[in-house]
Amino acid sequence: MHPIPPFPVHKLVHIPDGPAVIEGMLEAPKAPQGMVLFAHGSGSSRHSPRNNYVARVLREAGIGTLLMDLLTTEEDRNDETRFDILLLTRRLMVATRWLRQQAGYGSLPMGYFGASTGAAAALRAAAELGEAIAAVVSRGGRPDLAGRETLRRVRAPTLLLVGGRDAGVIELNQAAYEVMTCERRLSIIPGATHLFEEPGALEEVARQASAWFAGHFGAAPLSQPSSD
Repeated sequence: MHPIPPFPVHKLVHIPDGPAVIEGMLEAPKAPQGMVLFAHGSGSSRHSPRNNYVARVLREAGIGTLLMDLLTTEEDRNDETRFDILLLTRRLMVATRWLRQQAGYGSLPMGYFGASTGAAAALRAAAELGEAIAAVVSRGGRPDLAGRETLRRVRAPTLLLVGGRDAGVIELNQAAYEVMTCERRLSIIPGATHLFEEPGALEEVARQASAWFAGHFGAAPLSQPSSD
């Protein structure tokens, strides 16, 4: 058995994926009830102030976080790579398996928080890893980019958060909700636009995300993803 690391944890980590390296910030409070891995939207990074705010609220609720740059600096300069959902999905799965192998994390429930295009990667990874992922939250997400067949295969309880003034994205999330067969909820936050910059909007995102993860981590089966 792996020894349990001393919590709380706050450290920069480097996760290999072939010649590429995923850089991330791993933070966990004392006795974390689970871990959430963040998948950012195109053009964003682990330094995103919005995702960092949500991550801080999660940690205050007893949930650990891993905010990562799923693309290297060079890859992020390429528009084609920035919208490569398959690449983002693979990197997220690599990071998940890496975290599972770290001392003290293997038995913790794990979830995904995806924003914009990152939500598509989170849903694809959740579909592939099955019960190893306990919950997913999408913020202003593009679940349509995951593909209809993938959406049908998602088993992790999924919360779709959309701004009430995010024209077009609301309809895409409504369509995804209808396709999905897992436990899911579509929550439209009144008055919010795509980036949830309006007063109180991001706070509501963090509140709902925290409650969703906490509620599903407690009942999560501690399944391990395969090492393939």
